[in-house]
Amino acid sequence: MPICFKFEAMRTKIPIDIIELESLNYHLILPTQPDEGETAYWVIDTGASKSVFDKNQADFILSEEEGTEDLHAANMSEEPLKTSLGILKPLFFGKLKVEAMKVALLDMDHINELYQKVSDYKICGLLGSDFLLKYNAVIDYKRKRIVLSKPKV
Repeated sequence: MPICFKFEAMRTKIPIDIIELESLNYHLILPTQPDEGETAYWVIDTGASKSVFDKNQADFILSEEEGTEDLHAANMSEEPLKTSLGILKPLFFGKLKVEAMKVALLDMDHINELYQKVSDYKICGLLGSDFLLKYNAVIDYKRKRIVLSKPKV
């Protein structure tokens, strides 16, 4: 009889911070660590279809693709925003190493101005559904953590 092995997907549990930007307006903050450098912070945005990264944080960007892409952002503008596409240097989300993450690049100064009023976080980006689905994200509000699983090849 053949022997069957059951392999569990690599999962990593990462603490998140829940901050109140305005009264009863909560945002989930997730830290990430580049290969070298300081911790960067993402806002988990389950309503965003695509992950967005601050184009002003060039130390994290591996390459920027030519051309632009329309980003339809609800509540940010009536017109689609013109963004460039970028690929990020390797990042660690807990023990999970994410390489060559594709993102829309956008100036996020206005978002950081909002966050500086209530926290010390410098936001590097918004993690959208593209990332959350790929890494099978599970948000555990009670334990204030997110669980990510390495995608199956």
